Amino acid sequence: MRIEELTAKILDNNPNMDRYQLAIAVSKRTDELLNGAPTKLNVSKNVKVADLALMEIAEGLIIIKGFVDNKK
Repeated sequence: MRIEELTAKILDNNPNMDRYQLAIAVSKRTDELLNGAPTKLNVSKNVKVADLALMEIAEGLIIIKGFVDNKK
C-alpha cells in the first residue's frame, strides 16, 4: 500500500487526529523501532523504518493515545 493510502486510512479511522499529530506519532514509533523495539509486522528488511511505523499504525497494531479533540 502506498504511503498516501496508508495516511488516508489512518486519518479516516481517527477523525480526531490531523496530519501533524500523525507525523508526531510516526516519529515516536520510528524512534522506538530504531532503539530496538520489535516490529509488530512480518515484513522484509528492505522496508524503511518510518514506513514500517506508518504501516503498524494503519493496521491498528499501535494505539495512539493522548490526542484529544479541543474543538468545541
